[in-house]
Order: sequence, then C-alpha cells, then structure tokens
Amino acid sequence: MDNQIQIENYKIQKPEEWAGNIGDQEIIERIKDSEFARKQIDEGRDYCYFLDKKYYTSNKENGEYACMAYTLNEPGNLERASVSDVVVEENEVYQIHRISVLRDGVLIDKIPDTKIKVLDSENQSSGGVLSSNKKINITIKDLRLYDVLILEDSRVKVFTDRDFLRKEFSKYVWVSPDNYWAYGSFRFTFINEREQTIAYKKTFFRDEQGNVLEPEINYLKKGDRFVFEEQNYINPVDAGREIFPYIDFATESTWKDLSNYIVPIYDEIFSKSSLQEFAPHLVEKLDAIADQDEKLQFAIEYVQNHIYYIFNADEMNGHKPQEPSITYENKQGDCKAKSVLLKVILDYIGVEASVVLVNFHTDYYIKYYLPSLLSFNHVVVKINYKGEEYFVDATIRDEFGLIENRGFMYFMHYLEVKKDQELQVRKAFKFPYYCVDEKVDFTTQGNIGNLKLVTTYKGNRANAMRRYFKSTNKREIIDSWNSFLFYSLNYSGDRNGTDVRNIFKDAAIDVISDNKKLNEVKIQYTAVVENPYYTDPQKNRFLMYFDRNVVKASARDFMHKDLPFWHNFDSEKYEINLYTDQKIDTEEKYTVQESTINNPYFDYKSRKKITKNGASVYIEHNPLVNLEIPQDEFERFRTDHHTVADSNFGLGVDVIEPGLMNRLKFSFKKKFK
Repeated sequence: MDNQIQIENYKIQKPEEWAGNIGDQEIIERIKDSEFARKQIDEGRDYCYFLDKKYYTSNKENGEYACMAYTLNEPGNLERASVSDVVVEENEVYQIHRISVLRDGVLIDKIPDTKIKVLDSENQSSGGVLSSNKKINITIKDLRLYDVLILEDSRVKVFTDRDFLRKEFSKYVWVSPDNYWAYGSFRFTFINEREQTIAYKKTFFRDEQGNVLEPEINYLKKGDRFVFEEQNYINPVDAGREIFPYIDFATESTWKDLSNYIVPIYDEIFSKSSLQEFAPHLVEKLDAIADQDEKLQFAIEYVQNHIYYIFNADEMNGHKPQEPSITYENKQGDCKAKSVLLKVILDYIGVEASVVLVNFHTDYYIKYYLPSLLSFNHVVVKINYKGEEYFVDATIRDEFGLIENRGFMYFMHYLEVKKDQELQVRKAFKFPYYCVDEKVDFTTQGNIGNLKLVTTYKGNRANAMRRYFKSTNKREIIDSWNSFLFYSLNYSGDRNGTDVRNIFKDAAIDVISDNKKLNEVKIQYTAVVENPYYTDPQKNRFLMYFDRNVVKASARDFMHKDLPFWHNFDSEKYEINLYTDQKIDTEEKYTVQESTINNPYFDYKSRKKITKNGASVYIEHNPLVNLEIPQDEFERFRTDHHTVADSNFGLGVDVIEPGLMNRLKFSFKKKFK
C-alpha cells in the first residue's frame, strides 16, 4: 500500500490486549443474513451486521475500539466509506487493525488498496484557535456497491503531564446510536483499569410505553466491565421530540470534592505576583479613573479588547491557567488566562469577583451528569457589584457599557472556583432596560406615505447592531430593513414579487447616536412609499403595521417531550403611529383591540389611541428569562403567545372610502358584521 513509512499519528497493528482479537472466520460467520437483516435491506435502510465498541480507561491512557461490518447498498454510503477523515489529538494514535470487504462470500483484505494521508487540522488558526490535532485522511479504492465493509480500529491517547486532569479523572458519555441505522448485533463495553472507582448513570432510557425511566447509577471498581448489548436493534427514539438515551461515566466524586481539588490550582496562580509588580502602567490608568463604575468598565473592556484570545485546544483539556503576568506581558491567553487576569485586576480595584466553570454547549445536561470537572469547557468571571450578580465572558470583544448596561450572558449551571462549592443554578433574570425600544411613524397624504423608524438598541442588541453596521454594506442593510417592512406593512399581500427597492424610495438608514456607557445604539430609517395602502381583493384599503418579531414563533411551535422550553426572549417596547388624510373606521374590532397578559414568565401589554384619521399602539413585553419553563406550565405560556399573535402585535386601520355609495356600503357592513 501507499505510505509504507508509518508515522506517529497512525499505525497498522493488531488490537491492544484490552480490545480482544477477532479472526477472519468469526467475522464471516457473524455476517449472516437474517429475516431482520433482509427486511431492513429491502426497505432501503443501511444495515450494520454487528458493531462492537469498547472504551478503555486507565490512569495512563484512554482508548476507544470499534469493529463493525455494514452494507454499502446506497451510493451515498459507498462514497462516505471510500473517503473518510479521522481527527486525532496531540499524543493520540489512530490504530488500524482491519479494513476488509466481504464480496460474494469471500473476505478480501483492502489495506493494500488503502491510501493514508496525515494533514494538519488547524483551519482556524488565523482566528486564534490553536490545535496540534491531526487529520488522518483514509481513501479506500475499489469499493463496490453491495460490498459489506469491515472496519476494525482503535484510538489510543497516552496522557502527558499537560493532561494532569485526565490522569486524575475520567469522563465519557456513551450516546445511543443514530436511529437511521439498523444493527444485527450492537455491543458497547466500558473497561475500568483506573485505581479510582468510576460511577455510571443511565439517563433518558425508556420503558416499552416510551416513558422515561428514573436514572440508574452503578459503580465500576478497577478491573470491572460494563456491557450494553442489543440484538436486531433499531433505536426507537423519536429524534425530533425525545432525547437520545445516554450513559455518563465519570470518576466517582462530589461537586464539593471537585471544587476543593481545583481551588489550590487557581490559588497558586493568583499568589504568583501582584498587579502592581507586573502591570504598573495599567495600575496608573486604573488609579487615574475616579469613578468606580467607569473603573470597572475599563477593567472589563481592557481584558476583552487588549488581550488577544487564543483558544488552545490542548491546554483546555486541563484546568491549570496561565499566570496573569505572562498573559499581561504577551497580551494573549485562553479563557482561563483572560478570566484570571480580569479577576486580579478586579481584586486590585476592590470589586468582588470569582472564576467560574461553565459549558454553554451542554448546559442543559449538566444537572443530569455525574459530577466531573471534565464537564466544563469554558471559564467566565462572576462579579458581585452593588448588590447585583453579573457574569462576564473575558473572551468576547466589542462589548460596551457600565456593568448594568452590558449584554446578558445566557446559561444556567456553573461551578465557582471557591472552597466547598456545589453546582450552582443561576437565578432567573428580568431586564432593567428595554433591549429594543422602537417608534414607528407612518404618515400618508394622498397617495404618498412617509415612513420613519427610530430604534434604540441596548445590551446584547446594541453590541450586535454595532458589529452588524461595522461589517455590512450599507445597501445590504437598507435592503434588510426594506424586506422586513415589506411584510410588516403587509405589502406581501397585494404586491408580492415586487422589488422592494421600487416600493421604498429614497430609503436611508443611519446610526444617529452611540452611547458606550449606556450601551445604547440609536438607528433611524426613513423612506417614501408610493401607493402606501394595502388593498384587498375587494378594493378595500388599509394602513397596517404588524411587527412579526414580536410574535415568538419558537414558543408557539415548540414540541418536545423531554426538553423544557428555554426562555431567552428580549424585553421590547414599541410605539406605532399610523396617520392618514382619509377617514377611518374608529370602531373596527382589531383596530381598537387591546391586550393585557400577566403570565408568570412574561408581562405583555398593548394599548391603543384612536382618532378619526389615525391610530397609535403602545406595546410592552417584559419577560423573565434565563430559565426553563416547566412542562406543566408551558401550555399556558404557549396560549398566551397565541394571544399576542392574534392581532396584538401591531396595528391596522380601515379606510372609509369617500362618496355616498361607499358610506352606505360601510354602514351596511357594520350593521350586519
């Protein structure tokens, strides 16, 4: 085969002793067509005759082994099998034990037909993502439709000193396989060769009726094995509405023990040197700021914007942070380094702060996982200031504002780096400001409408809007607003397919103010609209403005048996004014309709002011966010959002056309409505 010189990233060899050994004859005997196999193949489903997976862990290394035989009955599957990539970490070796096909009853060795290339897997290095991972590209020539492909391989990761955490603690999550595949035989084995006991927790397994079973916890001593085995198996999970069953394996511990393990590591770093010693120029700048609020803002933004964020994937596998003096001198560091430096600065200015461990990606599952430091993949800073609790991500750029005006970070679970800590759950949050505060004026005279929107964005919205305007072409921004207004004014109902640039003439948009302390960005949009009325098929004219952003489709459409709804909507305030030189129906049901919703998770109010030539609506939406809505309370939450969507998210007025016949028609319509 090509690449006869084997290098450190992969080897062609027999399996490790813990993985066992399987002979050619046993392989052939296990690839037998059965009634179950024929049924799956006849239905066009890819079929795996057997899959044996093993996970091995010791205090020196981790290993994963797999041996499988599956059909290549679909062209897409044949393509994926012919060329594949395996990514290995630093000091991890990919071991190839067998690549074969069963063709017309004959087992053929395909290793001579295999070409292997080793590539750097560092395509994001320009963005500060550093990784010594390698990508192993495997090309197998002369695979044919209806072959049965047999793959047997392992990945073995030997721990270095940098992996001190993995030497001490183990964590592995087995997730049930994708429900697309059918398996004649499926077996997973976990092998514990560590000195410490490993706990395992089975979660989201179901009974025959599909009801979730209570989690089950058991333990593995050194030398013990856990085996999960199924025959003629198709994962029955409803993937759109159910969580796949999984088994969490972790070194037996408690959150309190883990916090006490990690605290000395951080304390050692904090005690290395003082801010005055390694950053005298920064100290001068801090001392020159008299106002404590502004000093705190300066400290946060200094670390966020002046210290370059480097994500070192290998370093993140451990929890030993870089010394703050090195971070300051080099002006770069990962999330741990930046968070530690920020805490040292905050300590100097007398602001209470601590480092906390989080995992935004698996935040929902942490409450179900067994306690483990390896459940976390990010570090942020918790700040207590003037009786309030704030969380700051030191790796984010272009965030602004005094601390009460900064963007809100959504997550629920965290472990604070302090003694004797348990896993903590953040409190729910209510915005002290409106994230969006918008005033709409649409004035029509004759057949011309003048449209003006003035919108104030705050918090996360302000930060996002700054980035958007900085990185996006002005013409593209105007087109985006035009497209939004095309639907808000219901022009999609009577002139669909029309170029929006021909509807909104002389459209202009500008940032008219940007207050970095209040973290407020104010934007103004103006346009002239010819033929400003929406006209229905009966030639009735309407002025309409319904902001569909107010309607929370994700809440109305949410359907999941296991996941509760995560509530993270922004607070919003709108004033919409529609004026015309025509007479309007001041008693029309939807024109005068108002709403008041007092839900435990959001307050919503719309109030109207009607005149003979126009109307105004004032809308306020104040949510309680950063929480999961319990399933037994969700239907009320959904129903209240349906109420918002029932013409309570904007304003429409009916024009009474001039002339005796039109007035008679209007009176007749009102009488028999």
